[in-house]
Amino acid sequence: MIRPNPQPRLLILAALICLATTANLGGAAAYPDARAVATLRYEAKDQGVVLPYGHGPGDCDKFGARDVWVFEHKGRYFMHYDAAGKTGWLASLATSQDLVHWTTKGPVLSLGSPGQDDSATASYGTTYFDGRTWHMFYIGSPHATPPPDRIPMFPYLTLKARSSSPSGPWTKEPEVIPFRPQPGSYYSATASAGQIVRDGNQYLQFFSASVDEPGKRSSQFPNTGVGDSIQRTLSIARTSNLEGTWTVDAAPIFPLSEQVENSSLYFEKSSGTWFLFTDHIGLDRDGEYTDAIWVYWTKSLNHWDAANKAIVLDGKNCKWSRRCIGLPSVVRYGKRLAIFYDAPGGDSISHMRRSIGLAWLQLPLTPPTR
Repeated sequence: MIRPNPQPRLLILAALICLATTANLGGAAAYPDARAVATLRYEAKDQGVVLPYGHGPGDCDKFGARDVWVFEHKGRYFMHYDAAGKTGWLASLATSQDLVHWTTKGPVLSLGSPGQDDSATASYGTTYFDGRTWHMFYIGSPHATPPPDRIPMFPYLTLKARSSSPSGPWTKEPEVIPFRPQPGSYYSATASAGQIVRDGNQYLQFFSASVDEPGKRSSQFPNTGVGDSIQRTLSIARTSNLEGTWTVDAAPIFPLSEQVENSSLYFEKSSGTWFLFTDHIGLDRDGEYTDAIWVYWTKSLNHWDAANKAIVLDGKNCKWSRRCIGLPSVVRYGKRLAIFYDAPGGDSISHMRRSIGLAWLQLPLTPPTR
């Protein structure tokens, strides 16, 4: 026989306190494997789509627009985004004066010849201006899925191009090999481009790293093919010469269990704090997909704590995409920080037919309290 509870009001109160605590922690749900969760929220205010796919010149983004990189030069804003067209995914250009209205210009890179490192994709071009020359570090791969999607496949390689102007034209430099995936390392499957920051007499590139372990599957879904075989993180590569090779750190800045990729940084002068925005890869019965933008913070570029993180944008505060939120790029605009991202909209988690969205954070940035 079940004994009646003499204090039902106390139990109800305790339950409400528990729910409130969960809400304050962002309501983070555990994934069906060992990947990390973010329990804090630092919510951005979503504006919505600012660059819909399918409007680029020559149908260059007919199948999607995603993987965005935005930068400013002399009051003008430039966007590199992956335009999925009939030949593959190519880094394409759009320009703006206000970050909301964009004029698409078309691809700034072309596919390499058969057998070259970028024969299947030449995409996601991050940039750095050294005062004289514009340097682009972009992702290349000789592999992609069949048409029409042509989704880039491993290995993801960091390649180099240069220009005298932020709008191009860009000249590829195949002789420059910044760094490459290394067998047996934490970057055996991916060593792909990220943001570059000057630190003293060195340049630091916060690149994406991953390993692929096909035999590893989530015990929660043993018969579905859903698994966590790919593990992802961020790391730092260093150089004193942007036209030379880079030295990759012996260990990443976060554990592989963080399952994050791609980097965009902002420095808050008022507090001397660096904020690193990245996209998180989630897992459910439909597989892995980009489910949120996270932010990490630190006082030192060379020392990061994986515990210092929060959710910035996900299906809870995005106006138009309820499950899938992709790669972020941040840039200051007056007293606000603009956060660009890609998403397919609705409940879709597809790699294709994504558009570019925009969200905002008020400045100055302060780390969320626990």
